[in-house]
Amino acid sequence: MDNQTQDKQSQDRAVSRAWMSQPTMEGAGVHLRRAFGHQQLPQIDPFLLLDAFRSENPDDYRRGFPWHPHRGIETITYILDGDVEHGDSLGNRGVISPGDVQWMTAGSGIIHQEMPKGDRKGRMAGFQLWSNLPATNKMMNPRYQEVKQAEIPIVKTAEGASVRVIAGEVDGVQGPVREIVTDPQMLDVSLPAGAAFTRATKPGHTVFAYIFEGEGDFDAEVGPRGRRGGLLHTDTVALYGPGERVTVRAESKPVRFLLVSGRPLKEPIAWYGPIVMNTAQELRQAQAELRDGTFIKRR
Repeated sequence: MDNQTQDKQSQDRAVSRAWMSQPTMEGAGVHLRRAFGHQQLPQIDPFLLLDAFRSENPDDYRRGFPWHPHRGIETITYILDGDVEHGDSLGNRGVISPGDVQWMTAGSGIIHQEMPKGDRKGRMAGFQLWSNLPATNKMMNPRYQEVKQAEIPIVKTAEGASVRVIAGEVDGVQGPVREIVTDPQMLDVSLPAGAAFTRATKPGHTVFAYIFEGEGDFDAEVGPRGRRGGLLHTDTVALYGPGERVTVRAESKPVRFLLVSGRPLKEPIAWYGPIVMNTAQELRQAQAELRDGTFIKRR
C-alpha cells in the first residue's frame, strides 16, 4: 500500500458501531422507533435522542404528544409525510408539513404540544432529534427556527447524490438553519443505485447516519478481498469514528439517510424526561418550578 492510499484511509471515517432502532411508545401512545437515547450516552454527544416514526395507521400516532415541558435542549422535528400541529406556552401556533423542519431551542423552558394529523391517506412519517445545550446556554431565551420545505436547498452532486441541506453546507450551498451553538450539520441524502456521496466532516465532531430507506455501504474501509464492509439497511444507525470525511455508496439498491454531526460538549448530563441539565440539583429546581408555576421565564 503506497503512502497516498494510507493517507486517504487515515482521513476516512469508518463506522465504529452500527445498531438497529427499536420499537417503542412515547407521548400519549405514539408508536415509533428509537434510534438512540439514554443507553447510547455519552457516545453521541451532543445528541441525546433520535426517534423515527412512520405509519399509515392513525391509531399509531393520533394521540400525539400533549402538553409537556422542555429545558436545556433543542428539539429538531423533520416531517416527511403528514402534518404536525403544534402550540406552546409562549403563544406560538403552527403546522409542520412535509419537508418542513422545526428547530426549537427550549433554553430556559417552554411548555408545548405536538399533535400528528397524518395526510389524507393516513400517512405520517418523520423524525425528532434532541440536541443538548452547553451549560452556558441552558438558560438562554427559547426560540424557534421554522423552516418550510421550499426554503431547504437541494444539491445535486457530481457523484449522483441528491442532498437536502437543512444545516451545514454542501458544495458551497448553506442550509437555512444557522447560529446553533453545537455547529451542527443535518443532511437528508438520497442515492440512486450506483451513486456515491462524500462529505468532509470537522475533526473532533460526532458524526452519525440514520438509514430510513433502502441499503448502502457506509464504511470507507476496504475488506480483505477489496470489498467494502459497511452494507447497512433501513432502520439502522451508523456511528462514525474519527476522521475528516464520510463516504457512502449505493450499490445494487438506492438508499436514503440522515447524515448528522455536531460539536461534542463533554459536560455532565443530568436527564429526567424532557428536561436535560448538568446536575441533579438543576433537575430538582426545574421540577420545583414546574410545581409552583415559575418554570417559564419571562424576559
